[in-house]
Amino acid sequence: MYRFKVFAGLVILLLFLFVLTLCSNDSISATHSSIETFDEVTYTSLRQNSNVLDKELQIALQQAVDSYFSKAIASEEVVGAGVSIVQGKQVLLADGFGIKNSLTGQKVDGQTVFRLGSLSKGFTGVLASYLKDEGKLTWEDKVRDYIPEFELGDRENTESITLAHLLSHTSGAPYHSYTNLVEAGLSMEKIAGRFADVQPISKPGEMYSYQNALFALSGEMMKKVTGQEITTSLEERFFKPLEMCATTMDFDALKKIENKAKPHVKARRGWKSGKLTDSYFNAVAAGGINSNAEDMAKWMQFLLGHRPDVMKRQALQEAFTPFVEIPGRQKYYQRWPGHMASYYGFGWRIHTYRSGNPEVENTIWHHGGSVNRFRNEIAVFPEEDLGICVLLNNQSRIAQRVITDLYSIVREVIRTHTGETPPKQSVVSSQPSGSAGT
Repeated sequence: MYRFKVFAGLVILLLFLFVLTLCSNDSISATHSSIETFDEVTYTSLRQNSNVLDKELQIALQQAVDSYFSKAIASEEVVGAGVSIVQGKQVLLADGFGIKNSLTGQKVDGQTVFRLGSLSKGFTGVLASYLKDEGKLTWEDKVRDYIPEFELGDRENTESITLAHLLSHTSGAPYHSYTNLVEAGLSMEKIAGRFADVQPISKPGEMYSYQNALFALSGEMMKKVTGQEITTSLEERFFKPLEMCATTMDFDALKKIENKAKPHVKARRGWKSGKLTDSYFNAVAAGGINSNAEDMAKWMQFLLGHRPDVMKRQALQEAFTPFVEIPGRQKYYQRWPGHMASYYGFGWRIHTYRSGNPEVENTIWHHGGSVNRFRNEIAVFPEEDLGICVLLNNQSRIAQRVITDLYSIVREVIRTHTGETPPKQSVVSSQPSGSAGT
């Protein structure tokens, strides 16, 4: 009987301990569940507040940019503009201002297509970096190995000219050699054979001398290594994965687009709508791409490195590596406040400037574009994860300062709506100076 009582007591004790353990686990689970719920609610609240702030900032920026272009349109500096502003993964603005056609009075919006002109060179430089990363070409590849009919100077000089020289405007040819033949519509194959008649002004790699025809030959080299037209390479590698659905590269496609801007010419009584031409579609690499504000916003986010699924940051960076210094102080971008130096990489100008801290150098990746009386500007500020692009359907001196003007507007709006107190900026609006260029 005694053994039975002891055994029963042990069983009751074990049952008590088991029940106590279950209760303790339930209490711990309940506490853990409470913490998880609290964290999720807190996260959701913070996210909602952030979204509200972002929305308020976007509205304020829209109003500020609208005011800026309303004044420019009233003063007849601008007919129509497609504007993109991005910061990080966020599109702060992708909209239109003014009219796309003075005959119809139809307004520009974020989907209105413009001709890009030399902004196309930036696409070409990045494509070359992509193909280099794929192992299809190198910067040292000789032009003559891909285009046998090409000659510039004597045999030694010709054999020294590389892909890097074409993409950086350092082949040694006089300024704008045979741009007239590009604009006349000759094929790049025919133009390539004409350079035998050109006298070089420097050895390859020594001097910056802006080109269209020579730059476009880089597209012919890429065609040889891919077996594709450059239009196909750009479409498959960039435009499709980035969903840049409105971006085209031929005249027939442009003519079929309903929502497109017309070029304008200044007349006695304001701006007069002009005709679209097929210039530079024979040299897509140099100036034959068409796009709109929404697609350019996607392009700038990609350039800032936010689409590593499309192209690795390290490969992308090669296009923005300075190859040659751009001398002088006469170009409009060389007179931007805070400007220190300008270089050319592969399809891009790289400017260095000082902000409020004199010991810190910042960078701008920039290019201008001009074709068929369209005038465009793009600038990417990598340290600030910021991109600004402006597409205009008229030639205007405002293009020389529009980047710095909008930069100042963006910084002020961000400061006002986030409480941020950035260092005193040096890239601020300035009066136009120098000749417009691309």
